[in-house]
This record gives sequence, C-alpha cells and structure tokens, in this order.
Amino acid sequence: MSELHVLLIHGMTGSGPWHWQQWLAGQLREQGARVDLPTLPDPDRPVVQRWLPALREHLEAVPREAELVVAGHACGAALWLHHAATIAGRARRADRVLLVAPPAPDWQHPDAQDITPYPIDAAALRRAAGITRLVVGTGDPYLSMYRAHGLAEELQVEMDVILDGEHLNTDAGYGPWPSLLRWALYDSVPLNDRFGTDAYTTDRSQDRLRLA
Repeated sequence: MSELHVLLIHGMTGSGPWHWQQWLAGQLREQGARVDLPTLPDPDRPVVQRWLPALREHLEAVPREAELVVAGHACGAALWLHHAATIAGRARRADRVLLVAPPAPDWQHPDAQDITPYPIDAAALRRAAGITRLVVGTGDPYLSMYRAHGLAEELQVEMDVILDGEHLNTDAGYGPWPSLLRWALYDSVPLNDRFGTDAYTTDRSQDRLRLA
C-alpha cells in the first residue's frame, strides 16, 4: 500500500492554531500519514508569482510512489486553479484535491495580487489531479451560492454545500472537522459539516441538487 502524503495549502493570513488545517494535520499524523502544511511567502499578502513556485517545490518533494492528497482553503484553493492551468500536465499529479471555500473569481483585496481572477479550466484540472471536489458554505461573504454553483459547473466537479458553513474557517467553527479527516484518509464523501450532519451535494449540473 502506498504512503499517504497530504499537502495543505493555506489561504490569506495562513492557518491559525484553531484552523481546520492545523487540526487535520495533527489528526493525520496520528494516523501515520505524512503531512505538509507549509507557510507560503508573506502569507498576509498573497502574490501568485511568489506562491506558485513555493507550491510546486512542495509538490515535487512528494515521492512519486506516494498517494498525494491536496486540500486548499480560500486563496489556497484559488492558487491550485492557477497551478493546474499553467503546468500543461508536466508537474507532479495529485490523486485527489479538495477546493475549500475559494473566493469568487471577481473577489478583490488590496493585499492580494493576481489571486483573482483565477483560471477556470476543467481540462487542466483533470490533468492536475485524478479527482477534484469543491466544498462551500452558505453565507460565505466571499462566494455566493449562485457563483459557487456556476464555478462547479464550469470546473465540472462535484460540490458539497455546508449549510451555514460560511467561509469554512475558524470564525465559522472549523476547527475540528471529522468528515474532512475521513475524506483525506479514505476519500469518503460527501463532506458534512463539523457536526456530521447532512450536506447538499450537487454534481455537474445546477439542476441536479440532492441531499446527500
């Protein structure tokens, strides 16, 4: 059985001590997985031209025989979309990727350079990873449900909607997130909220929304 290697990509300002990425890293290490949660250059001021090389350096450090799982939050999810669209299939391919609460394509922040707009390229996403999944929360101030459904449709990925999940960050209580641990270890879907209650899952059409 191949070794599990999990790469966690933080968003703007990084992952604080109570963030789900920190919790997940600790849980996975207890399970014997190798976990990489790097601090990207100047995390308070994300710049694609500085973040991308750092991301790729960490990807290339993963042994080829390892199972590579990637989970990016917010600007980290947007960074993966930049990565996928600009590698032409030449970089280390991930087995599974989870995009958690990316900002809307037209989101803007004075301290974020070129994070948005990000490329929306379904073919590139398939070249970059075997499976890509999107998880978003209702009430996210950076991504409306209308935009989230459109993004899932354009990327041709399945999407889990966490009711009242907001930005799926520390302020929203994420934190411990057991279903995300199960996804990282076993590819268990759908992603449920932090209490394990039902999520809505939509496949590649906005017309096909179902209670998972």
